[in-house]
Amino acid sequence: MIDGFEIGHCTRDDDGWLTGTTVVTCRAGAMGGVDVRGGGPGTRETDLLNPLTVVQQVHAVVLTGGSAYGLAAADGVMAGLAADHIGFPGGGLPHQVVPIVPAAVIFDLGRGGEFGNRPDASFGAEALANASAADPEQGSVGVGTGAVAGGLKGGFGYAETLTTQGFRVAAAVGLNAAGGVVDPATGRPWADRTYSISEPTEEERATLATLPKGSSFATTVGVVMTDALLTKPQAGKLAQVGHDGMARAIRPLHSMLDGDSVFTLASQQRPLPSDPLAALMTFNDLLEAAADVFTDACLNAVVRATSRGEWSAWNDLAPSTRRSLDEEKK
Repeated sequence: MIDGFEIGHCTRDDDGWLTGTTVVTCRAGAMGGVDVRGGGPGTRETDLLNPLTVVQQVHAVVLTGGSAYGLAAADGVMAGLAADHIGFPGGGLPHQVVPIVPAAVIFDLGRGGEFGNRPDASFGAEALANASAADPEQGSVGVGTGAVAGGLKGGFGYAETLTTQGFRVAAAVGLNAAGGVVDPATGRPWADRTYSISEPTEEERATLATLPKGSSFATTVGVVMTDALLTKPQAGKLAQVGHDGMARAIRPLHSMLDGDSVFTLASQQRPLPSDPLAALMTFNDLLEAAADVFTDACLNAVVRATSRGEWSAWNDLAPSTRRSLDEEKK
């Protein structure tokens, strides 16, 4: 995990439930950006990330199930941060703060059997309490608990990389897509850009070809993280190219059934070069890395998911391609 960031989950997959919440925190504050492209988004506090607004520090981003109802999970995160006096100063005393906590939701209502079982403030509080600097658990956890992706079980995925200049870039993704995530010609996930997964057997390809085309309300959401020192417009650009990474993993994308949203959090720990041309080229490398790790996080969401209810996971439909844990960590 990049220094300064923590990720925590709240997962409910017991009787009647199949939903959850994930929080990405930067308690010291991070420069934030956002890019919303889906036709049916459910978001909170995204206007604050516009470069023309006053807020310069984001303290957490919430990714959650529950459709618009799930936005209430951010209340629990705000309360937890406020208790630690973390937030935008709203008065003259240390406890008089307003934590800046943007949020985005996926649609997973009713997938556990009860339409009314959805995240509330307690989910955000639990996810915040579980937040850790260790690499996060992946698969059918947190925001990915009730996720579905093109007929497969979706999930939560995380990936991280290091640029040639030494900047760290990571992505945390809740993959819940109306579009497909498998290439019907090969049976391989679209997101496997480095061909880390072997080709499924003929029998497995035939099974994967029968997956129903996505037609339900969906939405994929994510956060790009970096230790780079960025301006607010640069943070927004990094979120923008996160969608490029998403487009490599899901086809079609950004439909009227999706609310696809990508955030950026930049911890401001490492400045770009002082030379303008060198800074430009370095930022271009960050953009490339952001797209790549977002794709990789989408892949991990697919291959780490576990079957739930009527939705089968990749590893159950294509067991011959199962990667070892050591390979998955590369």
